[in-house]
Amino acid sequence: MTISILIAEDQSMLLGAIATLLDLESDFKVVAQSKDGESALQSAQEHKPDIILTDIEMPKMSGLELAAKIKSELPSTKVIILTTFSRAGYLRRAMDAGVKGYLLKDSPSDELAEAIRKVMNGKKVIDPELITDAWDAEDPLTERERKALKLATDGLTTEAIAEQMHLSPGTVRNYLSNAASKLNASNRIEAARIARQKGWL
Repeated sequence: MTISILIAEDQSMLLGAIATLLDLESDFKVVAQSKDGESALQSAQEHKPDIILTDIEMPKMSGLELAAKIKSELPSTKVIILTTFSRAGYLRRAMDAGVKGYLLKDSPSDELAEAIRKVMNGKKVIDPELITDAWDAEDPLTERERKALKLATDGLTTEAIAEQMHLSPGTVRNYLSNAASKLNASNRIEAARIARQKGWL
């Protein structure tokens, strides 16, 4: 059986290298390559691959957002995260988004190939060093606090955030204040920095 694979990675050189490595495996076929989350979703809808191998931080749509959409729109396609970020918060959010594998980019290529086969056989594959950290790190933010904080880091004013989230400016200020308080931060910028470091944003 040939396993069809879509790769989403915004660094061109790495994208090409991963595709070349995987195409060397006799049971793999790379059917599409994408440099951002949105085009990866479109390609996935077109090709319906067995596996999507995606980075987390990409333009237009993150790998975690992509995984969540794939879970609801293409439930038979399995998502594996391949990233440089060993942040526990990312792993927890990836599991919530239905990701079946989470590997670091410095993993040997034979481990990646083996992980793809295991995921195809219904198993989950997670880099061992991440598992302990992930269960110890509880994300204190609610979804709305996270969204408000993310929009604030994108440079939006409280009023603009309120408009996007269909809330009042006062409610948005409360969300941002709560997020800063939970993270022991003095303001929204520091709160966003801490949340990003932990992988919660």
